[in-house]
Amino acid sequence: MKRNANGFTLIELLVVTVIVAILAAIAIPQLFGTKERSYVASMRSDLRNLMTAQEAYYADNLLYGASLGSLGVLYLTSPNVSVAIDSASNTGWGATATHTSTATSCTVSITRAYAGNPTCS
Repeated sequence: MKRNANGFTLIELLVVTVIVAILAAIAIPQLFGTKERSYVASMRSDLRNLMTAQEAYYADNLLYGASLGSLGVLYLTSPNVSVAIDSASNTGWGATATHTSTATSCTVSITRAYAGNPTCS
């Protein structure tokens, strides 16, 4: 009597399962790192947009906006990002951005002599 050899053996299935588990163990931490980087990029982008809005406000009023409300429609934040202007005067301003999904926050401090980039920690 001839035996039909269709299908996979138990060893072949176990080898494939181990390979898939190894690939998943490598890929899943990378996925979480990508999400964190996207949150930070969103906060930095909002602070850069705030820098532009503040310069437009300064051009009209010769001082920087002390609150987001004073900037009007010049500035809107991304979803889940909160931006707070810490200080503002006619010589400079500072702001902090936070995201609801991460503990990282980004700050920027601008003076008339120095236009810095947002830093995150």
